[in-house]
Order: sequence, then structure tokens, then C-alpha cells
Amino acid sequence: MEYFVNCNTSTLETYTTALDKPKAEHLFRRLGFSASVATINSAVGSNAATIVGNLITEAINMPVLPAPVWADWNNANYPEDDDARRQLRREQFGQFQLDYANGLLQNNLRDRLSFFWSNHFVTEYDVYDCNGFLYYYINCLQRNAIGNFKTFVSEIGLTSAMLYYLDGVRNNGNNPNENYARELYELFALGEGNGYTEEDIQETAKALSGYTERGEEGCTPPTFDATTFNTDNKTIFGQTGNWGYDDVIDILFDERTTAVAEFICRKLYEFFVHPDSKEDFVNTTIIPGLATTLVNNNFEIAPVLTQLFTSQHFFDDDAIGVIIKSPFDVYYNFINETDFAYTDTEVASAVNYSRLLGQELFDPVDVAGWERDRKWVNTNFMIGRWLTMETIVDGFYAADEEQFRRFAMDAVGPANENTSNPEIVVRAIVDKITPKGMYDEQEFENCMSAFKIEDVPESYYSPDYVDGGESIWSLSMYPSSPMQVMLLIRHLTRQPEFQLK
Repeated sequence: MEYFVNCNTSTLETYTTALDKPKAEHLFRRLGFSASVATINSAVGSNAATIVGNLITEAINMPVLPAPVWADWNNANYPEDDDARRQLRREQFGQFQLDYANGLLQNNLRDRLSFFWSNHFVTEYDVYDCNGFLYYYINCLQRNAIGNFKTFVSEIGLTSAMLYYLDGVRNNGNNPNENYARELYELFALGEGNGYTEEDIQETAKALSGYTERGEEGCTPPTFDATTFNTDNKTIFGQTGNWGYDDVIDILFDERTTAVAEFICRKLYEFFVHPDSKEDFVNTTIIPGLATTLVNNNFEIAPVLTQLFTSQHFFDDDAIGVIIKSPFDVYYNFINETDFAYTDTEVASAVNYSRLLGQELFDPVDVAGWERDRKWVNTNFMIGRWLTMETIVDGFYAADEEQFRRFAMDAVGPANENTSNPEIVVRAIVDKITPKGMYDEQEFENCMSAFKIEDVPESYYSPDYVDGGESIWSLSMYPSSPMQVMLLIRHLTRQPEFQLK
């Protein structure tokens, strides 16, 4: 698949044109996991500011996942028998994973963001291996997903998941562990080699020390132990004092204000707009413009997202269909776009298939997270996408084949719901589940061939071939229509255009 160079030179000025269908679909593919025909139709004709404003307000006000009964359990709460303990913990983990995955599929901006942040402030469940720690980590992501970035950085570092994952619990002041200090600068706030030195890392590690009290029972949240805190003066970014945890955050945001703002705005841009943020115009105009908004709003995230998602730059044609879908995008976008009826079984399958394709929920590959974009479409992963999507499509068809007809009729629209023109039907489906349709006419003809099965004679599609005054074939009435839609979708899921959003 060709790598998309970022040629977008539109500005951050507000996009004021009423949304048409392609622009509305673009918005929902990026701010959530796509949307149904009905949702898109309701957005068409609105302006971006209204839709984005509603999504951001919803995200800010959305409650977090409620605490499970086991949220504050430690090892003493579990059965003494090893097998029984492991079984119970697996069941708790599986249900929580399913609850969070269902939340993602509800297509809200808050959890689209919490999903993004889980790949920024990375932890790996299999390292800390505690369900309670996982719950409070996700709770932190959800509460701060569209809040204040400085507060977010401060809170995430003291979650039990992060303290265990990056060795904060082993950061004794007399023998500092530098893991979290290094990743705080390199991955979370500044970027590799950007505005810090090895001495800054070493001194920061001393200031972050002391959170080493782990209690007598495993899976107990770490707490601060003053006896293991380094009380020496430390010099961080040129500032000297007996700094502690809160001081580190203050100094970071005070002394590296612009660097922090540009770093996180670049990450947001690459996730939501285009994976290439290094082109001159974006690098010198768009990223600094977003960073200025972040700084001017005291690191509140919502104003930056409002500016970005309502901009001419976001809605430029060169921003559409240029991000390769992650595994979760592949499955979740499809479910939302078709509006097929799903159960926990389909959600669990999507989570499992994503794991097989390199995107394991709650367990990224390492502290740098999933690499994204072209990494998702190596040879093995592409074959996996094809086969798993085939399984998902077949499962929906076996459950209720008529929903394929309903989806196609919705895509075509009420003005043509009884159409007997297969080209109109195929083009409507193609346009719904690909961002820009097929790249050339031959590829569209291949879609037509996939749709026109041998069981339906070509003459049945002709408006001149009628029975009782009506064409023999019609989407709404002909018995084979659901199968034809299913076969077209199976064909589309193997095409390059389907892999993009």
C-alpha cells in the first residue's frame, strides 16, 4: 500500500461549509469508530462546530466506568487455592475488558480519546498483573481524556499500574531507578532527545523517589514512604531545590512549556488527522498553532480538539482516507457503519482478533505502544484481516441475513429503496464503507462482478425485463439480495480502500 505524503496546506481557520455526506463520515471515522447511515444522515447539513461541540460536551460530561466490586481488592480477597484464584481473576479481567470494549463501540469521543491515551501513557497489564490496578488506570484515562494535560501527566504517574510498570515502586532515593523519569520526558511529555539531558533524567529520578511502600499483601496500591525519598537538592532544567514529585511536574510545564505543547499536539494530530506531521506546512504552521491554543488555555485539551476538528485543515480532501485502520478500527468501524445487531460474542471476537493482529487491549507491545499505520498491514496481518473479517461477515449473515438487505437499502436511501439498478446499490455500499470509493473504474467493476452472482441472470437487472410490470431483480424484493450484499462486503474487506479511514 502506498504511503500517503501529507500535502494538506489548508489552515486552522474554521470550516464553515455545511457538512455533506463524505465530510460527515470523515468526522465520525476519526472522532469515533465511524457511524451508521442514520447517524451520518442526521449530521448532513449541519456545521462542523455544532457536531463537534456536541461530541466534546458529551465527552466532558460522560461518567467513567463504575468501579467493580473487586476494584480495591488485594490478594487477601481472593481464594487461597491457586487455581481458583487464577480463575476468578481471569473472569474479572475478561468482564472488565468486555465492558470497556463495549464502551468503545458506543462510538463516543471520550473513549476514542481514552483509547488514544492508553497508547500514549502506556502500561502493560501482564507486567503489573492486578485487576484493581487496571481499573484505576482506565479510570484515570477516562477522567482526564479531555481534561487538563498537566493534571493528566501528574495523575497518571501515581497510578499503581504505572508505578509498577515503570519501576516507581523500586525507586529508592538512595539508589534511584530512572525508568519513569526517562519515559516521562522521552515518551510522555517531550519526545526523544527533545529538551532534556541525562543529568535531568538522573535528577528527576531522585525527585520522583519514595513511592515504595507496597504493603504486606500483593495487589496493594503503593504509597509514599518518606524514608526512601531522596532529600538532596536536585537540579532539573536549571532549577535547583529539594524537589519532589509535584515539583517535577511544575518545573516540566514551566521550563518546557512550548516543547510539551508541541509534542502532545503532534501526537494528537498524527492520530486524528495524518500520520505525517513533518511536512513543512504542518510542522511550521499547524502544530505551532495548536500548541499555542494549548498553552493559552493552560493545557486544557478540549479547546485544542475543538480548533482541530472544526478546521479547514481537518476537512481538507487530503486529510480523508489517509490513515490505515488499526485492527479495532477494522472491526468496530464495520459494525457501526452497517449497524448490524451485535452481542457480547461479536465484541469479544473483535477484541480477540485485534490481539491476534498486534493490538491487544490493555497490553501494548512495549512502553512505546503500538507503532500504528503501515505496521498494521504487513503480509501476515493483511491475511489475518481478510480471514477474520470474512468470519465476522459470515457470522452476521448466519445470524440474520435480512440485515444485509436493510443495510443496503439504508445506504442507497429512501428515494431509491426499490431500485433495480445494481450499480446504484453497489456504489452506495462502496461509498459507505470506504472513505473515497474505489480508486479506479476497474476496481469498481470488480465490485460489480462480486455482487452479480451467477444465480441471477444478467437480463434480470434490465429495466426492460419485467414481470407483472416490475423488473425481475430489485434490492428490496429479490430473494438473493442479502447474499449479494454479503458477497460484495466480503470482496470489499479485502481491498486496499477498505483498510483506510
